[in-house]
Amino acid sequence: MSSIQDNKFQAIISHAKEYGFVFPSSEIYDGLSAVYDYGPYGSELKKNIRDYWWKSMTQLHDNIVGIDAAIFMHPTTWKASGHVDNFSDPMIDNKDSKKRYRVDHLIEAFADKLTEGGKEQEAEALLAEMERLLAKEDFTALKQLIEDNKISCSVSGTVNWTEIRQFNLMFDTKLGSVAGDAETIYLRPETAQGIFVNFLNVQKTARMKVPFGIAQTGKAFRNEIVARQFIFRMREFEQMEMQFFVRPGTEGEWYQYWKDARLKWHLSLGIDPAKYRFHDHVKLAHYAKEACDIEFNFPIGFKEVEGIHSRSDFDLTQHQQYSRKKMQYFDTDLNEEGKPYGNYVPYVIETSIGLDRMFLLILSNAYNEETLTKEDGSTDSRVVLNLPAKLAPVKLAVLPLTKKDGLPEIAKELVDSCKPFFRCFYEEKDAIGKRYRRQDAIGTPFCVTIDHQTKEDQTVTIRYRDSMTQERIHIDKIKDLVLKETF
Repeated sequence: MSSIQDNKFQAIISHAKEYGFVFPSSEIYDGLSAVYDYGPYGSELKKNIRDYWWKSMTQLHDNIVGIDAAIFMHPTTWKASGHVDNFSDPMIDNKDSKKRYRVDHLIEAFADKLTEGGKEQEAEALLAEMERLLAKEDFTALKQLIEDNKISCSVSGTVNWTEIRQFNLMFDTKLGSVAGDAETIYLRPETAQGIFVNFLNVQKTARMKVPFGIAQTGKAFRNEIVARQFIFRMREFEQMEMQFFVRPGTEGEWYQYWKDARLKWHLSLGIDPAKYRFHDHVKLAHYAKEACDIEFNFPIGFKEVEGIHSRSDFDLTQHQQYSRKKMQYFDTDLNEEGKPYGNYVPYVIETSIGLDRMFLLILSNAYNEETLTKEDGSTDSRVVLNLPAKLAPVKLAVLPLTKKDGLPEIAKELVDSCKPFFRCFYEEKDAIGKRYRRQDAIGTPFCVTIDHQTKEDQTVTIRYRDSMTQERIHIDKIKDLVLKETF
């Protein structure tokens, strides 16, 4: 990562804290590693992203419904899903510093340094070899790759490494009031299993026919040893997942459909398509037939923000085996196609997006430091979040020019008429220019100034965040204008 990219990423992190988007958790006690809290504007932005995803998945699809499954699940769930045996990452420790690294992160960091030094081809070759060895789970060769390239510990500076071994990422806890009788259960590492165990409940009660989907948002927990890069990789995070159940044999076309549909969703936010790319998995998960990531060009480089996976019938078949409850679907449509009725276990196409990563994507894409030229030739600057208006935490700021002459009363009346429909902000302190800058910094797309002319003809000045242009319109048109642009 270049110093320019790193500086921008650090500026985004600082901005997020200064303007109430993201705070380090438990900061008065020096924080907790890789755990963050969302502030007043961050919680609004996060909610708006979640709502936009939820609407696109459920309200706009006749064949997708939602659930909200519990975080705690029967422990056999995770045995059936493969998480107890397979949910782990290859780790390596430096013997001198005692610092533990995820192997792929250690090698990727070294590849970044090669790229910065103009050795792009060497970096690409190194990463390709890493992916090949990870796919084979050849840990001996992976360690040799680290040693041959003299990849050192960032703390000790040495290449004195332990053997590579797997580390399970699930958090466990106890369920029960008596320690000796308590049962070990897990905090869910993903939200998908809550959907799978409820497959028949949802199919029957919602009267769904294959193909259909079940959507869910919620918290998941992973004991990341190498949690890093702000909210990109955290131990407590939120997912937005949809499992789409299809007839066996049709999974290939539905996989392609959801690849295209999910990228269109991202681009519907007005983000430059050049900032996105697909990355096909070389090493497939134990359940996958096909898998790819939608990657975004963050200030820290191209990183995964969403995964699309063809999961075959693995999950439902596993839960059928472990629970001894049938997970089959009786397909009456087969008869209409001239085929006999059939019971089968559906195949699954999964779309899984990290809400926190999507939040960071939106913030990174929106953050801009602009130099402005005034009419007299002098320059000024502003930091602005060019957030999509539909996601902005505050849609409209109402600013009376002065604190007297009845202007605050008119402004508050406008706020009261608008706030049932969208989030408004009222402020009367400081010069109007300073107030504009504060609203730019939190991404408010529209500012309305109430002045003395308003008392005469009921017109106000509306200012547009991105262009900073202003126009005079009737106060009665404000609500509809904002609604049109933000919903």
